[in-house]
Amino acid sequence: MSLKGFVEGGIAAVVAGCSTHPLDLIKVRMQLQGETLGPAVAFQSGAGAASLPHRPAVTTPPPKRLGPITVGAQILRSEGVAALFTGVSATMLRQSLYSTTRLGLYDVLKKKWSSAGDGASLPIHLKVSAGLLAGGVGAAVGNPADVAMVRMQADGRLPPAERRNYQSVLDAIRRMARQEGVGSLWRGSSLTVNRAMIVTASQLATYDQAKEAILRWRGAGADGLGTHVAASLVAGLVASAASNPVDVVKTRVMNMKVEPGTEPPYAGAVDCALKTVRAEGPMAFFKGFVPTVSRQGPYTVVLFITLEQIRKLLEDF
Repeated sequence: MSLKGFVEGGIAAVVAGCSTHPLDLIKVRMQLQGETLGPAVAFQSGAGAASLPHRPAVTTPPPKRLGPITVGAQILRSEGVAALFTGVSATMLRQSLYSTTRLGLYDVLKKKWSSAGDGASLPIHLKVSAGLLAGGVGAAVGNPADVAMVRMQADGRLPPAERRNYQSVLDAIRRMARQEGVGSLWRGSSLTVNRAMIVTASQLATYDQAKEAILRWRGAGADGLGTHVAASLVAGLVASAASNPVDVVKTRVMNMKVEPGTEPPYAGAVDCALKTVRAEGPMAFFKGFVPTVSRQGPYTVVLFITLEQIRKLLEDF
């Protein structure tokens, strides 16, 4: 197994992840809008209940959903410019583990499954299969950094007394393992794996298909920056639409705060999805879609442009 694809993918992913980190942070904050985690209140039935005076039910209107520009402005006003890069150390670790694995493994599988051994002209179903497998493995490897990243990005929305105040990604992982158990590092891992499989299959397979289609139409000489940008924009849009619902549930499960001796807000991914639909409606699964596209588009463009340039630099190695 060649390590070259892993090195190329890792470098490109870290560059892309760091450059689009503020957009990812805004997306996480938007996905947590409207989340209600207050304890359920039980009312007694019988004589005790009959003695209580009747009060008409008060319907509290749902809070207004804020757009990405408003959310970004709020972060700047209340937390400062540096807050936009909260959790960037976790992003770097996550990209180093998750994206290095998925991009490298996808490249290996493409070459292994193609008839000529070069990964060229692989059928779409095999590209999707390679993406699903590579994304799942990468997500399992990078889940601890993913949990730390979500928590660090979401910390600023909590009241000061409830903030976790992680100093770095290593501090976050160490404290989670000590306070909540090692298993907490893989909280939401099923969602992470599912999302990563969807993102990797849609993003990488779409990029390859779009690039091949453009080159068939314009000729091999068109294999340059314009083609890479166009193919990566299509890939980013497809990946965003396919992954956003899973991403919303994943963010909420990973961000939930579980105190010792208390019931967790969500029993799992399905419970979180059901509670989200009941409380906020099905469109809640597309919260943060605009910043997801705004982040996934530039991320995918930077990722593939950087990857193509690194491949040229390392072509003779």
